[in-house]
Amino acid sequence: MTPSRITVADVVAGVSVALLLIPQSLAYAGIAGVPPAVGLYAAAIPAVAAAIFASSPYLQTGPTAMTALLAFGAVSSLAEPLSAEFVALTALFALLVGVMQLGIGLTKLGVVAYFISRPVMTGFTWGAVILIVASQIPTLLGVERGDGGLIGEAFSALTSPGDWHTGSLLFGLAAMVVIEGARRLNRKAPGVLVAVAGAIGLSLATGFTGSTVGAIPEGLPGLFLDMPWGSAGSLLIPAIVISLVAFTEAAALSTVYAVQDQARWDPSREFVSQGTANIAAGFSSGFLVGASFSRSSVNRLTGARTRWSGAVTGLTVLAFLPIVGVLESLPSSVLAAVVIVAVVRLISPGEATSLVHGSRLQAGVALATLVLTLALSPHIDIAVIIGVVLAIVVQARSGFRMGVSVDVSEETMRLSVSGVIFFGSTPRLMRAFRKSMSQHEGIERLVIDLGETRQVVFTGGDALQTIAIHAMAAGLEVEIVQVPDGSQRAVAGVLAAVRRDS
Repeated sequence: MTPSRITVADVVAGVSVALLLIPQSLAYAGIAGVPPAVGLYAAAIPAVAAAIFASSPYLQTGPTAMTALLAFGAVSSLAEPLSAEFVALTALFALLVGVMQLGIGLTKLGVVAYFISRPVMTGFTWGAVILIVASQIPTLLGVERGDGGLIGEAFSALTSPGDWHTGSLLFGLAAMVVIEGARRLNRKAPGVLVAVAGAIGLSLATGFTGSTVGAIPEGLPGLFLDMPWGSAGSLLIPAIVISLVAFTEAAALSTVYAVQDQARWDPSREFVSQGTANIAAGFSSGFLVGASFSRSSVNRLTGARTRWSGAVTGLTVLAFLPIVGVLESLPSSVLAAVVIVAVVRLISPGEATSLVHGSRLQAGVALATLVLTLALSPHIDIAVIIGVVLAIVVQARSGFRMGVSVDVSEETMRLSVSGVIFFGSTPRLMRAFRKSMSQHEGIERLVIDLGETRQVVFTGGDALQTIAIHAMAAGLEVEIVQVPDGSQRAVAGVLAAVRRDS
């Protein structure tokens, strides 16, 4: 069990993450189409707000490449990037998403996180990574941006070597080598900090003439209330969709860490945490925030024990704001390198292989979502909606019916599932488990019987894994029996968790 009060380890971990977050927040601001200072605002107070309600002790909330791209996609059709109107709309969008997430959490509907299936999220993530990398290529090469869209601008920059700024490219490539090299030597090594500090020193020493971060307003963010409230209707649909999409990273991270620590995590409480953070981002003139894979990993590796490490991270960023001018000479290509190295790690070839081997139809859903994400950019929320519809249509071929029965005999609870366990049926499965746990005391063993189950799809496997984690955290011995043919890959995570506990 993790302690409830802040520890020295939390302070060390929180400060370590802040040293990574500060340059990342500047880089992600560029993706979101807002000035660098807005990225720092999104990194400060929202992290403190999220820590108050967080369920996971390791989750680090703040700007991410994905949330930056989502924010840009939602707002870019309404105003010119970098304009005051665009910044205000970005803050309003974060607020709307935060209200949606907070509402989901307070009404205990956190299980809706399962309704975006894993194939949809895999395809969307791959497409988003391509778009994010494409958005950084002109900056990495030191080429002026045009108006041909992210993919078009990247292609134009790559095919115009005469326009490349040699110094910018060298700085960016060197930063990539330093960041990746440090990570390979030691995952705790502050590669980003070393790359940024070294680049600033070299930039000043050599009189670098390429694009730099430039002047950043110093000082703390104030309360931002002058939002374009009349535009809320135009942002409502994207806010509803993205309130779920942005949460999937938090859900995935929390589940992984809960498995490793054999601890509970509460999706509804995490929705409250993420929603509060986004509301804070809106009122502090920031932009959409979410859970970061890289920073959460660093937080855990550097010894964080409680959720308060996230608050330490936010407070450290706040303390840095009055002296942020030291970053003015940082080459912009170094920030592009920071982004590219961070997002490329989100692509998992093993996930694609798993989908293809597990179900060609589900792999087709992932591929279709990827193509739609690229084709519909910047309106990538529409790609998610279509992907979800495709996933439902594909699942309809196998049928939707699922039955759940619970039998308690002495100290053993048997949870028997029939039909198909997929993203639409997992909320019912979770409710049945929680209700039974609350009604029966003295249970020492949980048997999950899949003998009557026709198929377990990937998101259904995630639900079974969550049930197993909660049961093990409550001290129960867990056993999975009669896994249907063809579903072994979908339940691999829960089987691994059970084996680790035995």
